[in-house]
Amino acid sequence: MSFSFSRRLLASLVVAGLSFTVQAQDIIIGYQTGIDPSKVPQANGGYEKAIGEKLDWRKFNSGAEVVTAIASGDVQIGNLGSSPLAAAATRGLPIVTFVVAAQINSAEALVVRKGSKIEKPEDLIGKTIATPFVSTSHYSLLGALKHWNIDPTKVKVVNLNPAQITAAWKRGDIDGAFVWSPALGEIKKDGKVLTDAAEVGTWGAPTFEVWVARKDFAEKHPEVLAKFAKVSIDAYTAYNANKAAWTADSAQVKEIARLTGANAADVPELLAGSTFPESAEQKTLLDGQTAKDIAATAVFLKEQGKADGVLADYSPYVSTKFVQ
Repeated sequence: MSFSFSRRLLASLVVAGLSFTVQAQDIIIGYQTGIDPSKVPQANGGYEKAIGEKLDWRKFNSGAEVVTAIASGDVQIGNLGSSPLAAAATRGLPIVTFVVAAQINSAEALVVRKGSKIEKPEDLIGKTIATPFVSTSHYSLLGALKHWNIDPTKVKVVNLNPAQITAAWKRGDIDGAFVWSPALGEIKKDGKVLTDAAEVGTWGAPTFEVWVARKDFAEKHPEVLAKFAKVSIDAYTAYNANKAAWTADSAQVKEIARLTGANAADVPELLAGSTFPESAEQKTLLDGQTAKDIAATAVFLKEQGKADGVLADYSPYVSTKFVQ
């Protein structure tokens, strides 16, 4: 019995001469507001067209929220950063990584307020810096503090989601934030970038984003994940082939801005802040490198007291079968 029939379509049944209708469940997808080319098919229905199903897209403020929704069974497919992915896998959450959505560079950054008297890393001591906890930005912030030999307990690091960061910034409640777009685009307007995920990556703490699925869903509906992966990678390929065409007034950028709430004028720069792997690179990453990167992230999180342990092998949480 197909997924379309068994779970999602309205099926008209006739029993004893009486007809009635059964409403089946949608495929529920948890996404975040990071800027990437796959937001275009999400916005214009490209995923639905390829998969042949109505998809229920639900916005989350952080990867930690997505993990909670996946764990509860409310979400079948979700967008996570490498830090919440490592934390979830270490706890044994039954998920599989099937697409590397982005390798984060300047798309996430530590921005400090002008007038906060933060001119160099040492000036962060005693200041209030916001970031979504257990996110890639949180991981990058901890990586930067480690590189600068700054004790994290000497910085007031507060847990705020991107929308809260924007509001807190406008009120003057925080001195800086490590975050992604659209909040990043907003605070950069009157802030100064102290470092970004690209630089922190060269210091030994690289970050990336992935699409994951519940393992039970992946086993029952591999064709859905394969089609989802193809649409995503096709979007990355289209962008990589003609980046110059993705201007602020282009249809693609307007779609991304509408979906994410980002300013269209900021989107081209934010897109340039990440690398989007195409098919061949996807296979290379998913065939070993991603599992190693998850393990390295887990080790760092444990060192920082943000994880209880590290698994011997993270390869069961990654698969190449959906990008063949």
